[in-house]
Amino acid sequence: MFEAVEDLVAEHADLETKLADPSVHADQANARKLNKRYAELTPIVATYRSWKQTGDDIETARELAADDPEFAAEVKELDKQREELTEKLRLLLIPRDPSDDKDVILEIKAGAGGDESALFAGDLLRMYLRYAERVGWKTEIIDSTESELGGYKDVQVAVKTKGGQTPEPGQGVWARLKYEGGVHRVQRVPATESQGRIHTSAAGVLVTPEAEEIDVEINPNDLRIDVYRSSGPGGQSVNTTDSAVRITHIPTGVVASCQNEKSQLQNKEQAMRILRSRLLAAAQEEAEKEAADARRSQVRTVDRSEKIRTYNFPENRLSDHRVGFKAYNLDQVLDGDLDAVIQACVDADSAAKLAAA
Repeated sequence: MFEAVEDLVAEHADLETKLADPSVHADQANARKLNKRYAELTPIVATYRSWKQTGDDIETARELAADDPEFAAEVKELDKQREELTEKLRLLLIPRDPSDDKDVILEIKAGAGGDESALFAGDLLRMYLRYAERVGWKTEIIDSTESELGGYKDVQVAVKTKGGQTPEPGQGVWARLKYEGGVHRVQRVPATESQGRIHTSAAGVLVTPEAEEIDVEINPNDLRIDVYRSSGPGGQSVNTTDSAVRITHIPTGVVASCQNEKSQLQNKEQAMRILRSRLLAAAQEEAEKEAADARRSQVRTVDRSEKIRTYNFPENRLSDHRVGFKAYNLDQVLDGDLDAVIQACVDADSAAKLAAA
């Protein structure tokens, strides 16, 4: 393991030299790429240097302890530090998902359960919006179809870091939210239930990394663009003009649509954002199919057929069926307190990758 780190240290030093050259920054795209890689390697290099220094300190302390037993306690403490640094380094060397620092497009669809499912979809949307607010992310609802009772039949929201900042390793939007994809089940007494019976319904969540134009090359000749009249609650430009846009990527059959904006051009731009992200997700899924099972965990998390979580209102309990996580603060989770839930998935994913390494 540590032989490979020396190569990373050398790469880090080389990047540092390149980034100090003003001419490199003339090409902003290349400079961003180099900065991103430098930021990825910095915590690994810093931890490795601490690990090596602790090894030298242990040798010195042992030599001193041979003549003075009082140094034995220091040796024990340094041994403990070295073990902790070794574990930290192992975790840092786990192969990173290249999309971890990307923004995402999160889609929530009502499933089985009629109006109650749409209301639950609205609850999930609020949960993610509040979570994003807690951690300092920006959100933007791209497209939505509301239900008659105030929930959502379908809603798509962009979640992104503020100001284009590069997040800390493991703290990017995709790095945290990629575990949310799947079927979310709710058990509660619906607002429409007059006899107080508990119902079970579900909503599907799909999370895809938002693709930049450089991530996915789309030939305009491969697109079929249809315009149609917007539907939904009344308002200016709704139900009166053909402003809604549906874009079909003919080679793959992937479809994206948007009707929320007032103009056809704005709806087309939003639909293209969705289309690029779906094509990127499809390409990544295809690539993952060729990899070992141990490296396909994130693809499984966006499988809509997988029931990943249950929200039990009578017991105020949340259960994540993938990792066995349970919490009895459902009210707080739905108010955006998702960190413990997500961290349980992150830890399980890291443990699986370590076991497979």
